Amino acid sequence: MPRPDIAELRGKYPGVFERPASARLALPAMVAAALAIFVYGLVDLDFSPTKLITGMSQLGWITMMMIPPNPGSSFPLYMQALGETLSIALLGTTLAALFALPVSLLAARNIIPSNLIRFPVRRFLDSIRGVDTLIWALVWINVVGLGPFAGVLAIMVSDFGAFGKLFSEAIEAADRKQVEGIRASGGNALHEIRFGLLPQVLPVIAGQVLYFIESNTRSATIIGIVGAGGIGLQLAEQIRVLEWQKVSFLILMILIAVAAIDFISSKLRFAIIGQRAVV
Repeated sequence: MPRPDIAELRGKYPGVFERPASARLALPAMVAAALAIFVYGLVDLDFSPTKLITGMSQLGWITMMMIPPNPGSSFPLYMQALGETLSIALLGTTLAALFALPVSLLAARNIIPSNLIRFPVRRFLDSIRGVDTLIWALVWINVVGLGPFAGVLAIMVSDFGAFGKLFSEAIEAADRKQVEGIRASGGNALHEIRFGLLPQVLPVIAGQVLYFIESNTRSATIIGIVGAGGIGLQLAEQIRVLEWQKVSFLILMILIAVAAIDFISSKLRFAIIGQRAVV
């Protein structure tokens, strides 16, 4: 096998053999900058290995105090609070999906070609999605007061922005052939959306909604801690009074609920989109 001509290769691909200094220094500069930011963060956030080691013993003591999980006489109250949390997640997610679906049509490029309409709709969804669910919970608690209604509104508004983006992307990725076939047969724009796009994207949308219901079960727990009702409120109260056995029981209830919802939602997703063969 003949040896390659290095001079010829150097003349044909000069960028490979003679990289500019900026290209050679780019990676080391990025690594150095990331390391500097990491070290600055450790110093600025008062990171202390001594505090961490001392805190581990405290964590071990708290863990021992959690065993065994025991609800005491509050089990019916905790079950009611868990049902409230599940209701917040389910209702908030469902309302968000219902409101986001028509708005996502306005944000899809293949539905609204004009950037004058699509751009502000997308930025509106981005602005809503950029605020965390916990912040929305604090806002709605001050608007409608403490309780699960504020939790439903917080999840609904937060997921509205996320669903709007995800739904619009699913609509843009839909196959245009079905739409063109309906148009060729004399259908109008509404027919194209109803019979050409929605049958393709609804299974995807349903899968996303099911996943968000599972995720929002955890979110509903967190916002409950700030006063939006549900099992999170009970968890915060028991941590405040140092009832660690009840805390561990509440955490165990949340884990079991999330696992059950994950199992049910996976079955529903396969029922909607069908079992896919693994190649």
